[in-house]
Amino acid sequence: MDPLLLVGIFLILFAVFTVLKAVRIIPQARARNVERLGRYHRTLKPGLNFVIPYIDRVYPMIDLREQVVSFRPQPVITEDNLVVEIDTVLYFQVTDPRAAAYEIANYIQAVEQLTVTTLRNVVGSMDLEKTLTSRDTINSQLRGVLDEATGKWGLRVNRVEIKAIDPPKTIKDAMEKQMRAERDKRAAILNAEGQRQSQILTAEGEKQSRVLRAEGQRAAAILEAEGQSRAIDQVFQAVHRNDPDPKLLAYQYLQVLPQLAQGDGNTFWVIPSEVTSALQGVSKAFTEALPPSAATREDMPESSAAEEEAAKAAEAAAEAVADAQEAESPKGPRQLTKGVQEPAAFPDLDRKPTEAER
Repeated sequence: MDPLLLVGIFLILFAVFTVLKAVRIIPQARARNVERLGRYHRTLKPGLNFVIPYIDRVYPMIDLREQVVSFRPQPVITEDNLVVEIDTVLYFQVTDPRAAAYEIANYIQAVEQLTVTTLRNVVGSMDLEKTLTSRDTINSQLRGVLDEATGKWGLRVNRVEIKAIDPPKTIKDAMEKQMRAERDKRAAILNAEGQRQSQILTAEGEKQSRVLRAEGQRAAAILEAEGQSRAIDQVFQAVHRNDPDPKLLAYQYLQVLPQLAQGDGNTFWVIPSEVTSALQGVSKAFTEALPPSAATREDMPESSAAEEEAAKAAEAAAEAVADAQEAESPKGPRQLTKGVQEPAAFPDLDRKPTEAER
């Protein structure tokens, strides 16, 4: 083979390789640092870029997008001397590729160690309970420290999140017992409150029921008393308005006498001496002729049946007078049953009422 041909082929291949090394295509949100003769020369931006082969050295790509790094759990001692495992997540972004490549050897490892030391410093000033309930405070303090420290490294820390805080197993058991006791306490309190409210409502209902029942009984008693008062007043007004004479009172007296022996415990009863006056008044009322009323004064038919009834009434009154005179004999009152009882005092029925009594 011709040596000139071989040299030509070699030169062509070398030229193609040189051209390929001179052309660099950078994707979007990526960057590459270029060193010329060992010194930083420039940073290749996204798009088509040209470098001098064999003189410029192009470093690996640096991702400019926001990155998420999860660090393994780190043991941290709290203020009350308890060791907890804290797992963190870091969100950061490279803003200066040159500083990220030349200011720090490994910015991922540097950020991890800085996060651990800052986390121990922050959590060390808190007890366990405050640590578990102060995640926002821990996140804000970590972000402030990391953002300030990583600024010169060409990094920007956007967020720092506490993913998990794991206390020791014994502490977990104690916390579970405490939570169970708190829940039992709240349940007992709620149960007691419910029973108290139920008893209060029951008592209020009984109170209202008794008050309403008492008011109903009072209203009924008032109405009954008012009815009796009106009835007595009407009777009293009717008696005084009609002006009854002693004959009517004697007749009413005789009607009441049989009721004295109607009691279950009465074994005998005594006819008092005043019954004679009453019977005489009744007899006189039936024997004397009554004046005609205004309704019957003009036309009063004479009937034999009326005369017969008047004769019978006069005969009955005469017999009653005879019985009363026999009862007033010196032998004493006639007893209807065995036993002796003092006669009760009765007012003189023949006495006419005075003007003041009317």
